[in-house]
Amino acid sequence: MNLAVRIDGATVASALTTRATSDPGRPYLRHGGDTLGFGDVEAQAEALAASLANLGLQAGDRLALVLPPCPEFVVAMFASAKLGVVIVPLNPDLPAGEMQYALRHSEAVCVVTIEEAPGTDYLALFEELMPQLPELRHLVTVGHGDLWYGDGVYQFEDLVSAGAGRNYAADTVDPQSPFALVYTLGTMGKPKGVRISHGNLLSAAAATADAIALSSGDIVVGVSALFHVFGLGPGLLSTLLAGASVVLHEDTGADAVLTSAERHRATVHYGIPTHFIAELEVLESRTRDLGSLRLALIAGAPVGDELVQRLARALDVVVITAYTVTETSSTASVSRVDDPPDKRRFTVGRPVAATAVRILEADGSDLPVESVGEIAVKGPGVMLGYHRQPKQTSSAFDSRGYFLTGDLGLLDEEGYLHLVGRKKDVIIKAGFNVYPREVEARIESHPAVQEVAAVGVADPLLGEAICACVVPVEGAIVTGQEIVDWCRETLADPKVPDQVRFIDELPRTDTGQVRRIELSRRIAEEPSV
Repeated sequence: MNLAVRIDGATVASALTTRATSDPGRPYLRHGGDTLGFGDVEAQAEALAASLANLGLQAGDRLALVLPPCPEFVVAMFASAKLGVVIVPLNPDLPAGEMQYALRHSEAVCVVTIEEAPGTDYLALFEELMPQLPELRHLVTVGHGDLWYGDGVYQFEDLVSAGAGRNYAADTVDPQSPFALVYTLGTMGKPKGVRISHGNLLSAAAATADAIALSSGDIVVGVSALFHVFGLGPGLLSTLLAGASVVLHEDTGADAVLTSAERHRATVHYGIPTHFIAELEVLESRTRDLGSLRLALIAGAPVGDELVQRLARALDVVVITAYTVTETSSTASVSRVDDPPDKRRFTVGRPVAATAVRILEADGSDLPVESVGEIAVKGPGVMLGYHRQPKQTSSAFDSRGYFLTGDLGLLDEEGYLHLVGRKKDVIIKAGFNVYPREVEARIESHPAVQEVAAVGVADPLLGEAICACVVPVEGAIVTGQEIVDWCRETLADPKVPDQVRFIDELPRTDTGQVRRIELSRRIAEEPSV
């Protein structure tokens, strides 16, 4: 299968139409006890597009999606694609201030939101926000409550019903025109809107599907968030292009996802490291019939060899890892099922189709194989740029058009990519560069350690000292000195932690990346132990 060739010139909308024409009844979305085929999603998206066009939405407008993983998100996404409208997928759990920032920065004219969730009344929230957002003209709600109807407020199901069978005017959409504006917070805490085209997303989705041999017989579980580029690309579009189906989880807890995997006879399991760690804990107390699974794909954050091995044993599957970046529309590199076991355990595989990876010195020159430097990526999935940030966009690319990821890695002689860490995370201890990932890999192998993050803290003698922030296995008894001694067995002296702190959990971004700056601040504010 070469999906990358088949999507040439396609848009997100035309990809759905093509699949719905050839396989209208084939299951696409599985949600709760309901199943929607490709034809069902196409029909609902057409109807919603007609109603949105009647409201005045047109190509280039922004439509925000404040929804959990649910069919309404998918239908609204494809309806937007048909009109050339740009989607702005947002985490429903964002604090009100961050939600307002993203809506204002994106200049969204319409929001599709759930009515309520535990602890949040979204109708009340948007009643407060709308007067402060002059561009926001329409609110579409998903739910079954008795609505207060005001100007510009509509129920999702009413719009779908009203648009059924109606024609609408829509401009021809260029595959290279913007389709998604994805806000990435990252570990530095500064939001940026990443502009991604139809072609960007489809290219990355097709390349991912080809790399993992996704087929029409596959059922995918573990897509926990659709507001991330991985949920949009490998989650929704890879399955669409392959003719596979995806299970949408509103309850993304470990027990619920495993129950869905068992119930739907899932074959492919996506997940970020923290989710898989939680599932391993559940599986220790209750076995499941997961014999249908053939593959587990870990993405979103660096992963250690220990987790890969544990997951392979617990699920009895091949485990592969992917290097995903929002600015590359998700997957830039991924291991394959037929890769040698050591490459699947210790690398993030090889670049996906039509994507090139270079390793750069600080001055921008290429480094030889087996050398650590900044990872730079060029390919059809690389973003259009940052929304309303031309200087940030310009500085994100080198003179050859490669996107500078800010991640450190190396390419080995066989072309496999090894992740080392973030440029800004390197700890400079007494003039010696220490890459946190190397320290963490050693500590993670300790039987009493669940998770760990190594961060630099200011030190008057060393410049920076290494602090290992350890989340112990529940019920384990371990001391900081034991962790230090464990490290001394295999690590050079400059890499051995100077401090060990035991904490309940690591602060993380939505994709599972550790917020190292927050950890460093916590440590600086706490007295030494």
